[in-house]
Amino acid sequence: MLAIGLTGGIGSGKSTVAGLLAEKGAVLVDADAIARRLMEPGEETLARVVARFGEGILRADGSLDRPALAALVFSDPAARADLDAIVHPAVGAAMAVRLAEEAPSDHVVVLDVPLLAEGGRERYPVAGVIVVDCPVDLAVERLVSRRGMERADAEARVAAQASRAERLKVADFVIMNMGSLAELSEMVERAWSWIEGLPGGERERRR
Repeated sequence: MLAIGLTGGIGSGKSTVAGLLAEKGAVLVDADAIARRLMEPGEETLARVVARFGEGILRADGSLDRPALAALVFSDPAARADLDAIVHPAVGAAMAVRLAEEAPSDHVVVLDVPLLAEGGRERYPVAGVIVVDCPVDLAVERLVSRRGMERADAEARVAAQASRAERLKVADFVIMNMGSLAELSEMVERAWSWIEGLPGGERERRR
């Protein structure tokens, strides 16, 4: 197994890059997808979140009302820290299980972790980190035009994350996503070649 970290700010196009890497043959371990699963009805993590924030964050069917939870934690650093203290260790444990399952394989495993820079790359056993980057104003414009966010909300979401400089500090390979999908696909091809050249990568195994 060759584990690679993938991160990028909201609106950077990280999810598109993850999909393109999967098309190249990578196994994706998506932290956001794991977090969503852990917050489904009947899961212990959701029960702990409800115990902290109250049943007002649940819909009538018992599922998580994500906008209601976001409204509670987004502007309250202490509440957000409490949420992170519940969810992040559970997500980390689930990711560790997936990595253990893949360890005997020769797969490229991409750990898609939006908050990798915030948590520190040393928390993840990766051979390298890919950062998907773009200017802040472009990220905001994508959130407004593609996700229908209000501009003020989009700007606040971007500002709440690690800065571009903080993410770039953890990067071993940077994908600058400012153009077309075709241009992004070409950069992912270059990233895949870089991955194959890492110790344990495909080209290394052929030697």
